[in-house]
Amino acid sequence: MIKAKYNKYILNFKNPSGTSRGILRTKETWFIILEENGKTGIGETGLFRGLSIDDVPNYKEKLIWVCNNIDKGLEWLLYELLEFPSIQFGLEQAFLSLKSEHKFELFPSEFTKGKEAISINGLIWMGEKEFMKKQIKEKLETGFSCIKMKIGAIDFDAEIELLKSIRKEFSSKEIELRVDANGAFNPKNALEKLKRLSELEIHSIEQPIKQGQIEEMAALCEQTPLPIALDEELIGMFSSEEKKQLLQTIKPQYIILKPSLIGGFAGSLDWIKFAQEINSDWWITSALESNIGLNAIAQFTHTLKSDLPQGLGTGCLFTNNFTSPLVVKNGTLQYNPAQNWNFNL
Repeated sequence: MIKAKYNKYILNFKNPSGTSRGILRTKETWFIILEENGKTGIGETGLFRGLSIDDVPNYKEKLIWVCNNIDKGLEWLLYELLEFPSIQFGLEQAFLSLKSEHKFELFPSEFTKGKEAISINGLIWMGEKEFMKKQIKEKLETGFSCIKMKIGAIDFDAEIELLKSIRKEFSSKEIELRVDANGAFNPKNALEKLKRLSELEIHSIEQPIKQGQIEEMAALCEQTPLPIALDEELIGMFSSEEKKQLLQTIKPQYIILKPSLIGGFAGSLDWIKFAQEINSDWWITSALESNIGLNAIAQFTHTLKSDLPQGLGTGCLFTNNFTSPLVVKNGTLQYNPAQNWNFNL
């Protein structure tokens, strides 16, 4: 007989982190903990306030409902929780964790043995020009060859100047530059901005305009001089038909998968299948989970064998994260099996 309980946890940022949605100082997250025959399983339901489709007033009540119905099994619960992708993801982790020999090793591999690493991008948060410049310098000094810069909060010309300053020192062969607009551009002048960015040999831009503008995004993807990656656009698509239709209409060059926001492992695999049908590529990104969720995403990502740098470097952002074997080193995420977990709620 499986017993289930849930816990809320507030992660504190080391430095307030700027996005086009404002400054983040804390990040709320939740955990589902399963117990059966003396074994424990842990999963993080990485709710992202203001972004998750399941950011609803009855979120806690839904977790209580899950705990009361845990004996119905994972498959039944996942179906019933279609509109709660973060809880789906937490349950996938928790059930895998419960069955695993080591509760934090969900997908045993060369990665969890510490023998292989995952290439990741270095994330540059929005802020004043000097602050962004400082972050870029730090990322380059610590061995990153792929940098992702959030844009859209300060003056676009200032952001172009920042990107130019990187390109003066490093060619596109040395440093891959990705930008993430988080929907900040206006559809009327987005193409013009994309043209200016393309002159700097940018690898790709995430979500140039706000989600939900399907025709405008399709037109941009058709005319764009640099590859476009859909991100927020994937949130809130529940059926396979909806997902397939979206990708076939927009035809993006890339999609970005955030398991907490799109229904976990199963949701991610669904999107990958439809992306491959239209020859779009993909990468996986964490969505400010603690090391519990990040660990699950990283282990899953490694099984997919992508050659692209992934967006998995967010574990070191918080002052009160859980000690884990995850280490960011030389532009990669690595797993040190000798390092023990410290998970206390």
